[in-house]
Amino acid sequence: MANFQIDTLAKLAKDKHIENKKYFDKLKKKTPKNLDYVMQDLHEAEFRKTDCLKCANCCKTTGPLFTSADIERIAKHFKQKPQQFIDQHLRIDEDNDYVLKTVPCTFLDVENYCMVYDVRPKACREFPHTDRKKFNQITDLTLKNVVICPAAFNIVEEMKKKLPL
Repeated sequence: MANFQIDTLAKLAKDKHIENKKYFDKLKKKTPKNLDYVMQDLHEAEFRKTDCLKCANCCKTTGPLFTSADIERIAKHFKQKPQQFIDQHLRIDEDNDYVLKTVPCTFLDVENYCMVYDVRPKACREFPHTDRKKFNQITDLTLKNVVICPAAFNIVEEMKKKLPL
């Protein structure tokens, strides 16, 4: 399953959505004590064999939230004032968060490299969040991410095998 094409990911994720939703609902009711350790192992195993540069679908189809710290750090990288960076690259979304004005990401180059990788937003550094502590609290986010990220899709499929509920 690990080698499917990105164009089939949306359909695969849609086909598994109800199954995954039910699984995560059960997980919230009866969270295994070792959940975070299992997720860490699954995440690390998947990313040993996943090359994000071959995909970059997250950068091509969605934009991260930018925290104040992200804005300060990236503006400094560009030798700009934070407001200049905001005016040039960001907008405020319906949740009152700073997000990119455009998608695909402004900072993604033609070879899928991030031009601000060393100072990238926290949301990018942590994506797809499958190794986050208290994983059971972000299952709604994970349901969204399996549609975007083949690695997240694979991790959830392995999770269901490793932790049957």
